[in-house]
Amino acid sequence: MTTALNQPAPAPAAAAASTDLAPLKLVIVGHVDHGKSTLIGRLLHDTGALPDGKAEAVKAMSDRRGMPMEWAFVLDALQAERDQGITIDTTQIFFKTATRPYVIIDAPGHKEFLKNMVSGAASADAAILVVDAKDGVQEQTRRHGYILHLLGLEQVVVAVNKMDLVDYDQGRFEAVAAEVRAYLISMGIAPVHILPVSARHGDGLAATSDRMPWFKGPPLIAALDDLPAKPLPVDLPLRFPIQDIYKFDDRRILAGRIESGRLTVGDALLFSPTNARARVKSIEAWAIDGPVTSASAGQSIGITLDDQLFVERGHVASHATEPPVETNVFRARIFWLGRAPMEVGRRYKLKLATMEHPVEVQAIERVIEVGDLSERPADRIERNEVGEVILRARATLALDPFTDNPKLGRFVLIDGYDMAGGGLVSMEGFPDQRQRTAPTSQNITAVEHRVTTDARWSANGHKSGILWLTGLSGAGKSTLAVELEQALFRKGWQAYVLDGDNIRFGLSADLGFAPEDRAENIRRVGEVAALFARAGVLVITAFISPYREDRDRARAVAPELFHEVHVKADLAICEGRDPKGLYKKARTGEIAEFTGISAPYEEPDSPDLEVDTGALSLQESVARLLGYVEANFGGNGNGR
Repeated sequence: MTTALNQPAPAPAAAAASTDLAPLKLVIVGHVDHGKSTLIGRLLHDTGALPDGKAEAVKAMSDRRGMPMEWAFVLDALQAERDQGITIDTTQIFFKTATRPYVIIDAPGHKEFLKNMVSGAASADAAILVVDAKDGVQEQTRRHGYILHLLGLEQVVVAVNKMDLVDYDQGRFEAVAAEVRAYLISMGIAPVHILPVSARHGDGLAATSDRMPWFKGPPLIAALDDLPAKPLPVDLPLRFPIQDIYKFDDRRILAGRIESGRLTVGDALLFSPTNARARVKSIEAWAIDGPVTSASAGQSIGITLDDQLFVERGHVASHATEPPVETNVFRARIFWLGRAPMEVGRRYKLKLATMEHPVEVQAIERVIEVGDLSERPADRIERNEVGEVILRARATLALDPFTDNPKLGRFVLIDGYDMAGGGLVSMEGFPDQRQRTAPTSQNITAVEHRVTTDARWSANGHKSGILWLTGLSGAGKSTLAVELEQALFRKGWQAYVLDGDNIRFGLSADLGFAPEDRAENIRRVGEVAALFARAGVLVITAFISPYREDRDRARAVAPELFHEVHVKADLAICEGRDPKGLYKKARTGEIAEFTGISAPYEEPDSPDLEVDTGALSLQESVARLLGYVEANFGGNGNGR
């Protein structure tokens, strides 16, 4: 049994702590008033980390306020915190055990200070989640647990605190332990230990307590010493974000911190998003005697290259065989902390590693209820809510899905000058936009035609071009394309339909329906459609073509000939039609990555023509298309 001040502080053991190990960064989180600061204060006392006289000073301070020994005063340096009894800012505290040194990050529990909690937890290696034995799991317990999940913290120790308030009852401990274990496991976090403690009285911290003989597990300090050191991500692909460029004598040094992987002199590097390549000529390190030939994750270094490339802050160096994703659109799971709600169309500054770019909220797909992990549709994300969104940037970004590489898969959003949210990157449903379209064949020369496109228009009596019909499955693209083709043929026009299904029987028979395959399919169709159009044919394409980036790439092949037509119909209407039964299969999970259900459809921003088949009949829709074609392609060169 322990008391407030009579337990001897094990300073000799602490002094024997290994100096070879890096400190384990430990964040302590939990609902306000569940005793985090008290736990830390007592933990420091029991490990001999308090300066001489500090415990006596805290005792005197508590006496003056007419309260029992308040260990939280060890940490609460701000007068406002002592008066309100809450932790406002994130505090870092150092202590040692016989096994290793620690850095404790005391994160605030109050709802209004979650921003500081996120900042603190983001740099931690492990976490202690404090739960009041009497109150059990509360709103902030669940919220903080979810933040640990968002930040990818896998090593979590749960301290069921204030066991003295429930008379050290085994049944109450087991009930709270079962509740918190079920919640954490539902998010994929398996708690390493769930321990009963009384921070105020020191039970279960430095040693087992005779007040809880029924508990056979370790005390808290032994449980922490048991945690394995978090390995540096040296086995992940190389990610070296450039922080700055320095010029010394004749050297141009690219400086930064290796976030993952290894780097060696002579390595061939690919810089994203420019896709420039060069080899590492030298590695420059500070305060190291002699040449450096290699470096790995966690090291801050500089490098010189064998070629003077254009490289700037925010670019990412990698090995060419394992580059990051390049994209201007991605999904994200967001924890929102902004004063104003996140809304569709709002713009924020995205900060990821050393990169900063403005992004726009393209869509808010759902809000997640932290309490029970249920989901609901929403058009905004309020403060302290979690949601899944689609973000779009004008520039091409270099990043990784969080599940592949957390170092380039975690970001923050800035609103004005304030951190407004943090999130994790997901590329689910979106392709890697890294350009792989350069010809690989050698010794090829483009054929110059002697018959010009204008001559073909004159012979045909109409212009040629690409009428690109895009829309959800079931919107009516193929039906309209075939009807339009027939109407134009009767008028003597040279017109031909390229349909999605027919293309996949031949030209794209080797492709599946993953995002990258969809992108390649549209690339091929864009090239073929441009060849048809330059041959004098009005090409009518009928493809879902769900990604704006892919449609823009198809337009870029022959921009003067490309006309984008949005065949519009609400998802409910398309699903009600379901001419091929695909929506039904997608809803039952038989079809993965189905557009509109489990994969995104990005509507055109400003199509050349919109045909709403949900509001117009087939005849009206065809008439509208035909009118557009005659106005823009008819009359021996009249029109656009």
